Amino acid sequence: MKKIIKHEFFFSHPIETVWEYLTKPELMEQWLMKNDFQPTVGADFQFRTGPIPSLDFDGIFYCRVLEIIPFKKLSYSWKSGPGGGDITLDSVVTWKLEPKDKGTNLLLEHSGFARKENLNFYNGLLHGWLEKLQNIDKLLNAA
Repeated sequence: MKKIIKHEFFFSHPIETVWEYLTKPELMEQWLMKNDFQPTVGADFQFRTGPIPSLDFDGIFYCRVLEIIPFKKLSYSWKSGPGGGDITLDSVVTWKLEPKDKGTNLLLEHSGFARKENLNFYNGLLHGWLEKLQNIDKLLNAA
């Protein structure tokens, strides 16, 4: 039952600008959620939001930076659960950036939805990631 979320989005902005929105904690907070991200391979960080009991989610995504190729690729683990150290979702988020005429193509792949109890998270994030990409676009266009 392994499911993968894949989205592709075009931004009419330079790759360096889009990269900043993926790697600067204060910018990430504007379009995604509060975090203590550091762009260093091996660095542990968290995204924090409100708990969602119906998803067995305590409101914290536990993450670790897996790969960084500046202006090209960013990958991190994305784990969550009901709290108390119990992890029920063990997934990976990968961003790939490609320069295009007059902008940047951004590819998102979120993989690792392998358990039956991950299906609701998968369904929510499938649409949720699109909203987040649109949030980046709005912020970029307002800047």
